[in-house]
Order: sequence, then structure tokens, then C-alpha cells
Amino acid sequence: MPTTTVLDSTMFHRELGSGRPIVFLHGNPTSSHLWRHVMPAVGAGRRLAPDLIGMGRSGKPDVGYAFDDHTRYLDAWFDALDLDEVVLVGHDWGGALAFDWAARHPGRVRGLAFLETIVKPMAWEEFPAAGRDLFRSIRTPGVGEPMVLDKNAFLTELLPFTVASGLADEDLQVYLEPYPTPESRRPLLQWPRSMPLGGEPAGVVARIERYDAWLAASPDVPKLLLAFEPGPGAMMGPELVEWCAANIAGLEIEHLGPAGHHAPEDQPEAIAAAVRDWAERHQLL
Repeated sequence: MPTTTVLDSTMFHRELGSGRPIVFLHGNPTSSHLWRHVMPAVGAGRRLAPDLIGMGRSGKPDVGYAFDDHTRYLDAWFDALDLDEVVLVGHDWGGALAFDWAARHPGRVRGLAFLETIVKPMAWEEFPAAGRDLFRSIRTPGVGEPMVLDKNAFLTELLPFTVASGLADEDLQVYLEPYPTPESRRPLLQWPRSMPLGGEPAGVVARIERYDAWLAASPDVPKLLLAFEPGPGAMMGPELVEWCAANIAGLEIEHLGPAGHHAPEDQPEAIAAAVRDWAERHQLL
């Protein structure tokens, strides 16, 4: 599987097939392993799934792993592979990165599918109640570090909890392997501290407001929201699905039944079928 030199580091990706590119972007705390069952089942196009910088089998440069850092390395990866006329599929922070990349490269994107992701800045009251205290703790200096860096709680506790069907031990080990030390886990801590809650961090809120403006004003780019009956850890309940229907142009919504936040672990075949059918309807691949 390919590794590409990107800026001062490297990025790993999985790849299948040929033709127009369809890029699958993961979030926190996973890797391209999240898409291992989805990519083959889509069955068409040049399917690529990178590990975000600092995550999975990609390099771990000495950066802060802020949203801006991820966009710089991801931009360089897209350019190094000369990817154009791209279909994007994003989960969790991978969806936010997909929205951001599309909004800044509107001439290079053909379509965008997303699930369980960050579609808008939120007030704390809009964030799922079960996660509010946890995220407040993680975002508190001196409290989040022992939880995420020392105890590795994001992977050992939260990830298995957010897979409704259960996560096999061998798959958990794949997700754990890139993070043997507290220092290696810094990306896992920075992501929840980047969540746009209560107007902070202001830089991330501003980027999301910019991509929301593009999502509302791009009816010519087909978009697909994969919605689920919210299971453990789910981010996108009915209210956010309704918000998307009212505020995202060119949007179709597919309801795929129950799943936890890490829905590609729960429903890979259904996700692949929905993406494949949508792409065929719009002649995207």
C-alpha cells in the first residue's frame, strides 16, 4: 500500500480500482482501516483512503495537529497524487476536512457524501448530552492530558463504546498500534479540543462557517447525507439531519437504520451500497 512524501513527512493510503477518484476520509481516533469493508463494496472508481497526518501509518511530524495542520498536509497529499474531479466521502473529522477541501477547491470536486460529522458550529446545548461532560474534561488543560495521552481513553474506552455491533479485538489492535506512547497520541487530544463548541476555537468556527456558506451555495455538486438511527456516541440526531436538509444545497438523505457513531464499523455494506447507487445516479464515477 502506497506511502507518499508530503511536505516534511509522509502519508499512507489504501487504494483499490481505477478511474475517477473517490476519496474516503476518516476521523478521530481511527484510520483508513475504518473503510476496509466499505471500499471494496463500492465496486467502482479509483478508491483511496489516506491516514491523516499523525494518525494510522502516516508520519508524525512535530506540529500541533490543529485543523489547519491537517488541511495543509491533506492539500499536499491531494496535489502529490494529482487528484481531480474527486468524489469525497467523510466521517467524523474526515467529513469536516472533506467539506473544507471542497469549499476551497470547488473546481476539483464532483460530489460529496458524509456521515456522523461536523456540519455546523454548535452551542454546548446542541452537543449530545452524553458527551458534554466528557468533552469539557478533555478540553480542560491538565485534565484532558491524563485521560487521552496517559490512559489512551479515546481508543481503549470511547472507540469500542461507539461501535454498536462491537469492535473485534484484532481491529482494536490495528487502531491502537500507531499510538504506543503519550507523545504519539497528541493528535487524538487535539481533535476534541478543536470541536466547534460555544464559539471556540474561533479559527475552526470560522472555517466551518466558510464551508457552510459553500454547502448552501453549490447545488450543482451532488451531496449525500447518510443518516442513522442514533446508537452509542452518535453525533447527528434528527435535529442536525433537519438542519442539513434546510441548509445544504443539492442534498439527498439516505436513512440506513441503527448505528453507533463509528457507523462504517456497524453498517459498511449499507454505506457502500448507498454511496454506489448515489454515484451511479449522478454519473460521478
